[in-house]
Amino acid sequence: MKAKYIISVCVLSTSFALNSCVDLDTYPEDKIITSDQKEEVTESDPSKAEAGVNAVFTQFSSYGSIITETERHNDIGYPGLMLFMDTNGADFVSDDNGYNWMGNSLTYDDRIFTAYESRMMWGVMYNQIYAANNVVASVGENPDDATLQNYLAQALATRAFNYWVLAQNYQFNYKTHKTSPCVPLITEQNAATASTEGCARSTVEEIYTQIMNDINKAIEYLENSTIKRRDKRYIDVTVAYGLRARINLTMGNWADAAKDAESAISKSSATPYSIDEMKRPAFNTADDNSWMWAIKIAESDRVVTTGICNFPSHMGSLNYGYCWYSGGRQINKNLYNSIPDTDVRKGWWLNKDAVSPNLTEEEQALVDNYYGAYTQVKFAPYNNELETSTNASDIPLMRIEEMYLIKAEGEAMSGNVAGAKTTLESFLRDYRDPEYSCTASTPEAMQEEIYRQRRIELWGEGMNWFDIMRLNKGVDRRGAGYPNASSIFNIQPGDPILLWRLPEKEIQANPALSNNDNNEAVPVPSPVPDIE
Repeated sequence: MKAKYIISVCVLSTSFALNSCVDLDTYPEDKIITSDQKEEVTESDPSKAEAGVNAVFTQFSSYGSIITETERHNDIGYPGLMLFMDTNGADFVSDDNGYNWMGNSLTYDDRIFTAYESRMMWGVMYNQIYAANNVVASVGENPDDATLQNYLAQALATRAFNYWVLAQNYQFNYKTHKTSPCVPLITEQNAATASTEGCARSTVEEIYTQIMNDINKAIEYLENSTIKRRDKRYIDVTVAYGLRARINLTMGNWADAAKDAESAISKSSATPYSIDEMKRPAFNTADDNSWMWAIKIAESDRVVTTGICNFPSHMGSLNYGYCWYSGGRQINKNLYNSIPDTDVRKGWWLNKDAVSPNLTEEEQALVDNYYGAYTQVKFAPYNNELETSTNASDIPLMRIEEMYLIKAEGEAMSGNVAGAKTTLESFLRDYRDPEYSCTASTPEAMQEEIYRQRRIELWGEGMNWFDIMRLNKGVDRRGAGYPNASSIFNIQPGDPILLWRLPEKEIQANPALSNNDNNEAVPVPSPVPDIE
């Protein structure tokens, strides 16, 4: 895709990715080639398509790919967006001390369309879409070769994921806003026209139609594929089913969500972390059997060699990084207090006395120096090396535990409350809390309990914002433990501040958009008095 307006805000992330795309898009004399010619190139040299697929997943963890005029230490690819979204909510408590790079997301100043975060949210996702479109265009719609079919499935599934993320940040939920404007829909089909004429915002329903078409085709190819993925950064059929389970959950296709989650569980070799495994900090390597899909990080990656411009630096309490000097990340105090003492996950955070049973004496001594009550110790440092500055931990994009929670919610909301209760109780008793008992007796009550469990289980993994948007929740930070009065809000469901705005640079460069096409500009929320 050579969409000029997209490129204006989304410079490709790495020289590797850029070279991959250029190889497929241009002749040496720099003339644009057609899709048919791209397919010919790919058929004669499939390594070109492989390079394109690698470029897709390279986009996920690139440093400094969007903001080129200055250094932004939160410009770290998709993990940066995970941090933005979690910080926007009410479960990811942080100190706005000017040193943690998340202040704008704490106060919703990231909704200002000139904000760096606004450009990152847009640019990271469209960079990945750009790379996926490039693969789709080069491989063609219906390749005969099994390897090329696998490459196509990877690109389609990733594109579906990217548009799913965008849809939940730029518009409210699918059920109530089908006809509302969402984001520009750029595929390999309209890229040439979009590059010269721009592209208007498609509706929410149009975006989800594309998402479903992409993920359905990806599953079709992956179901028939005998090619084993190289590692967990790539997408296999179990991940594709997991993505479709998420999508169906977001659309309110409850029975289909449960069915897809069950398919992901049954087809995957992944198993949930055990209770014993959860008695120690973890979540730092894709090798763990719970992980289905991950951002794989190497020690040589630029996000690592920077030392501090990476996810563990902003998140980790047990490694070197920004967290040492910004007070770390705490769980919502109310949510923490809802966790029974019999639940092993309570040890993922320090208690009110700033102690966790999950820590060794050495680890406890370290956190005593830097952190207070309710700080996370869920995420272990790279290679479990205390105080390491080599922040090369992998980052989870999907774990099998999520599938059990999707299955339970899908069952409950499609009328099978008893089945949902069995699914939820079995999962939690086996893997988290042997004494767990679910008292919910209606679909709505089950959904609310599963939402609470998702807030606990997936804390810090960039998932909570999607639940806020699909369930039409507000953001109530009262009593959560926020240290700054300026960060305490009670934002009501449907408040326009919850939506990101299209970046100013996109509006200026896209001929099909004007200021009138953007989401509403509203003041940042006003703080409210805290409550105990």
